[in-house]
Amino acid sequence: MIIRTANLNLYYHKFQALTNVNMAIKRNLITGIIGPSGCGKSTLLRVFNRMNELIDGVRITGSVLIDDEDIYSPMHDLILLRKRVGMVFQRPNAFPLSIFDNIAYGPRVWNISDKKTLREIVERSLRAVDLFDDLSSRLNDSALALSAEKQQRLCIARLLAVEPEILLMDEPCSALDPIATGKIEELMIGLKKKYTIIIVTHNMQQAARIADDVGFMLLGELVEFDTAKRIFTNPRDKRTFDYISGRFG
Repeated sequence: MIIRTANLNLYYHKFQALTNVNMAIKRNLITGIIGPSGCGKSTLLRVFNRMNELIDGVRITGSVLIDDEDIYSPMHDLILLRKRVGMVFQRPNAFPLSIFDNIAYGPRVWNISDKKTLREIVERSLRAVDLFDDLSSRLNDSALALSAEKQQRLCIARLLAVEPEILLMDEPCSALDPIATGKIEELMIGLKKKYTIIIVTHNMQQAARIADDVGFMLLGELVEFDTAKRIFTNPRDKRTFDYISGRFG
C-alpha cells in the first residue's frame, strides 16, 4: 500500500466534511472515488496533498500515511509533499506561457536551469502523454492555443516533469467531449505502470472502465471500498447498490 488513512475526519469550521475515513490505496493502480455531489470526494482527494489547508477554518484529525510517513506531522516537508503528489483539476489550467515553458516551469522552480536538461525533461514529459510528436515543432507556441484535451494532457505532462509518485485527478474529463475523454482515459491506464492514480469522478461508467479499486462516498463517509468489479457487480452495502443502480445521486 502506498497511502493509508486511519480515522480521518475533516471539518470546515463546525461542518464535518469527512467522517472516520479508513482506506488503503495500492501502488500503481487507479483508484476511483465515486458518490453524489457534495459527498466529500474532492475534499478527500485534497487531503493527500494537504490542499485543504488553503481553506480557512479547516481542521483535520486522524492520520494520513504515505509510505508509512505521516504527511500531517509538523515535521513533514509540505513542498516536497506537493512535488511527490501532483494534482490535475476539472478544467485544464495551462499557464499563459509557451508549451515549453509550461513543462519546464516545475523543474525551474527546483533550480534546474541547464538548457539541455530542460529540453530532455520537456521531451520526456510530452512523450509520456503522447504529445511530443504532435507538438515538437510548436514548443514556442502558446499553450492556450491548444484544444482542451491537449491542454489537459499538457497539464499532466507538467506534473510528470517534476517526477511525482502519485497523481490526483479531480474530474479531469468533466470539460471534455467523449472522444477527448476516451483519450485521457487511455492515457491514465498507461500511466499507472509508473504512477499511482486517484481519480474523483461523477461518471460511474468511467470508474468502471478504468479503475482497479473504487470507493463510494456518501455524506462524508466512505461507505464501501473494494475492487471495481465487486463494487459494480456485487456491492456489500445497500447504499452502494442504490447509488450505482441510479436510485439516487
